[in-house]
Amino acid sequence: METINIIIAAVVLLVVLFFIGQILVKPIKLLWKLIFNSLIGIILLLAVNYFGAYYDFSLPINIITVLIAGFLGIPGVFLLICFQLLL
Repeated sequence: METINIIIAAVVLLVVLFFIGQILVKPIKLLWKLIFNSLIGIILLLAVNYFGAYYDFSLPINIITVLIAGFLGIPGVFLLICFQLLL
């Protein structure tokens, strides 16, 4: 009977450790995804500025535009282009 209690306690401990690990890992994954998407956003903004130079068009590269391009990706860059054309 005592070994069953030890086995149950070990299983409960493993389950609790699994959930704690998941809670701690998710914010780190989100942070890495945000950094990766922001780098992709910077690359897209640089590409738009490079090709837009032929048409006297540029997008400012600052934290707001990088985060918009990072969160939304290609549609975010198109959104920034539309906003710049309207202003």
